[in-house]
Parts: sequence; C-alpha cells; structure tokens
Amino acid sequence: MPISRRTLLLSSAAGAAASTTIWPLSAAATPYRGPLKSSPFTLGVASGDPDPDGFVLWTRLATSPLAEDGLGGMPDRSVRVTWELAADERFRRVVRRGAVTARPERGHSVHVELNGLSAGREFFYRFHAERYTSPVGRTRTSPPRWERGGTLSMAFVSCSQFEHGYFTAYRRLAEDEPELILHLGDYQYEYAPDTYNIPGGNPRDHQGPETVTLANYRQRHAQYKSDPDLQAAHAVAPWAVVWDDHEIENNWADETPEQPDPDFLVRRAAAFQAYYENMPLRRTSIPRGIDMQLYRRLHWGRLATFHLLDTRQFRDDQGCGDGYRDCPAAYDPARSITGSEQEAWLLDGFHRSTARWDILGQQVFFGQRDNNSGPQKVLSMDSWDGYQASRDRITRGWVDAGVRNPVVLTGDVHAHWADDLKLDYDDPASRTVGTELVCSSITSGGDGADVPGGNHPWAAWNPHLRFYNNQRGYVRTRIAGDSLTADFVVLPYVTTPGAAAHTRASFVIEDRVPGLQQVADNPTPGAALRSAPADLGAETVQQETSRP
Repeated sequence: MPISRRTLLLSSAAGAAASTTIWPLSAAATPYRGPLKSSPFTLGVASGDPDPDGFVLWTRLATSPLAEDGLGGMPDRSVRVTWELAADERFRRVVRRGAVTARPERGHSVHVELNGLSAGREFFYRFHAERYTSPVGRTRTSPPRWERGGTLSMAFVSCSQFEHGYFTAYRRLAEDEPELILHLGDYQYEYAPDTYNIPGGNPRDHQGPETVTLANYRQRHAQYKSDPDLQAAHAVAPWAVVWDDHEIENNWADETPEQPDPDFLVRRAAAFQAYYENMPLRRTSIPRGIDMQLYRRLHWGRLATFHLLDTRQFRDDQGCGDGYRDCPAAYDPARSITGSEQEAWLLDGFHRSTARWDILGQQVFFGQRDNNSGPQKVLSMDSWDGYQASRDRITRGWVDAGVRNPVVLTGDVHAHWADDLKLDYDDPASRTVGTELVCSSITSGGDGADVPGGNHPWAAWNPHLRFYNNQRGYVRTRIAGDSLTADFVVLPYVTTPGAAAHTRASFVIEDRVPGLQQVADNPTPGAALRSAPADLGAETVQQETSRP
C-alpha cells in the first residue's frame, strides 16, 4: 500500500532520532581524523526562509550530539556532504543534487541555499555523508510574487524549555502538516540543570553548564535538536526563525546583559555563531562578531508579507531596572525597542506593501497590559509597553501607510492571548487598528491549566484583551483573501509525553475589519479548570522578567 507523506516524514524523523535522547554525555573529542563510525544525522534536517524560487536546506553533523566540547563527536576534519532535492518523497524525480563541505570551524553545519526553482511547489530533500543517509524533509517554495489568490496554512510557536516538559506540541504541529512554521524565539534556554524549576520538579534535565561559551551553546542546541518531536516539526515544512532572549541570556538588551558581565559581548558572539550554525538561515544572517542580520521579510505571493523583527539586538535597556513598573522611561520618545534603522526599514515596508495581510512576526507583547486596576499604570518594561513611543510610531506607521490588514504575532509570555490593537488604549471606545495573536509556550512553565471563559483578570480594565489561556501549545492559522482564522491549540499536559491536542478557541479576522471575532470556545475535556487568580500577574512577571 502507498505510504502517505505524513507517515513517511514523521516515521523518518522519529526513526533517525529514536536513540538520540539518551546519548551519554561524552568527554571532549580526540583528534580522530578517520571515517565516520556511526550516522552523523542525529540532529535531523530542516529547511527555511522560502521564497518563490528557493529556500535553505540545513543539517548539522554529529555522531555524539552531547559531546562537552560542542563538536558532536565528529572527526577533526572536513566532511563532504551531498544533497538531493526531489519532486516526490521517494526520490524517483530528482530535480537538483550537489555537494558541500561541512567544516569543523562551523560545527560541521550545512546550509544549502537554493534558487532557480519553480514557485509554489512542494519538494523533498535529504543528505548523504560517507555511507550514511539523513531522514527525508519536506519543503516548498512560496508562490510567485504577483499571485493574488490561494491560501496559506501557517503555524507559529515559541518558548520550548527542554527541562519543563516533552515536545509533544511539536509532534502535534507536525501532524497538522502546515505549509510554513514561524518560531518567535526562546528556541532553547541557557540555564544549568536544576536552576529554572517548575512546581513538582523538572521532568528532564539540561546537559552541561549554563551556556556561556561556543562549546556550551553548540552542545545545548544539539540536545534540543536531538529531540524526535522537534525533528518531526522541522522535517514537515520550512521554518522562519527569530530569536528572543534565552538563545543568548535572559532579558539581554543590545550590549547590556541582565547582570553585569565584562565578558558578555564574547558570550553574545558565541551564541550568535551557534544560533546560525543550528538554524536554516540564509548567508545574509552569517554573524559578524557581535552583529547578526536577523530582521527580514518573507512574501507569500500577494496574500501575505511577513515582517520578521529583532526586538533584542538593537533595543535600549529596559527602564527602571526591568519588571512591571510605573516608569517614566516607558514614555521617553527617544527610546526604541527596534532601533532606528530597523524601525525605518519596517515603516518603509508598510508603504511599499501590496499584500492582503501584513504580518509582524516578533517576540514580546505588543498591546498594552496594565496590571494595576487603579489610576497608576504598571507595565512590563521588557515588552512594547516599556517602549510606548516606539510602539506608537509603528502603529501609526501602518495606519498612515494604509496597510490593509495588520496582524502582530507574538511569543514570550508562556500563555495564549489575543487582543485588539489601538492607537489610544486609555479610551476603550477608540477604534481598533490591528490585531495581536500570542502563542503559548511549547513547554516553558510546565503543564499550566485551562482558564474557564478565557478571561484574564486584567481584562476587566484592559478590555482590548480578548482571550487568555494558560496551557501549553501553539497557534495554527489559515490565511485566505477574505479572512485569517486562528486556532489556539492546547495540550492538557507536557510533563509526561503523548498528550493529545485540541483547539481551545478560534478567532477570525475579516479582510479590512481589524479586530477579533470569536467563533469557537472549547474548554479542555477532562482537564483541571481554574479561575485565573488575582496574583496570576506575578507568575507572568516571573516568567518574563526574572531569572528563576
């Protein structure tokens, strides 16, 4: 009987990674220069940044992924890697093939940047190194830039703390078979074992110390990439990735670390190099010391333009020592969360856009969340609330440019949220000018709990906050010419593997009608329900702003 694409991809990823989650922690590699002794494809495969004529194919060679020196047990030499791209999953119709060199100084990572392919097509790819063959991945080119019609199935995710649970949400996402996946940051976490703990204890542990050196970051990325559920998600569709803070260090801001550290810029450069080595990014994102070009655009015909932002590398330091504060710095017009160059690039993109949907893929909460019911505003200094002039310039920018349907996608806060965006949040009757969709975490924070009614206590005095849920999961969207539908997918638990997923709530954004219309509300069957307690904001503050 024929094998379905879903079965082929999921079983291929799972089979290749079945043993990688129990690799022993090995010592530093010896200068072995002989042939490979076992499969080097323990970290799976990935693709990314699709455009109408190409994409990036990625893998990283590692025979012993958790080696302390970060070199993955690989011999101290370059390795020739061949690749194949086919129009079918069994590789009967190979359309491209080639060879690249995986070098030790780049962590034996492989980035194949293809162009000249047909637009709007599905492809399958794999790699070979010596006598070993990688799992198969599926990817696609985006539609032609002029194409107006069609739909897009896109999902977005964030915050996958390995220690806080199993990556079942990635597996369920792969089973949905989206056409594009956005990761909005906190792909991996920097903490040493037994540092960032959830109630009841962490079900898994990080290997190695807190990530500071290049070897540390390479080892940590390898531990995450060894997870079979994450591998399945990478293999099923192209990704577009941006970082948040934990890829480097909690709540870093440009050249300012969370705590004083004279070696922070050395750490930052190491983290940037490891991030590039482990992500399907184009050569334009190759780091140059402490600098890395990550903000960029992806176009899906004329249906959607994705403006992928970097709200860490160029921001001013958080005001008033970070946390939730009533802080004058939040209103300083000179302060920016994007930096002036990125802001100008974004505003120019609004004016040039011909897309039906302009979608900002970024990290931290965009709309206002005042946690104080009284006249005093108490806001998160790490979010856009801490940079209000910056937020106002960008919001007015899309209004002035006549952007047809602005939508902001957000991660970071370990919970599902949905809110209407305003020019004047102090006037509940002011018109809605955009929409924000916030995905929960894959694991960060542990199991969480369902919230009946989907209301956060702060919504009583922030009426633009329309939905809240504190379970883990992701957001699945269907983007069409007349509407964008967002399904907030949740899992009842992540501290043990194998949970089923279901849609907790669904919202529709109609073409030219900014704001949310709820079309489904589905409490988790059999899950423990709780009302959001009055001190829930303290939990949110801890997750967002403090090193546990």
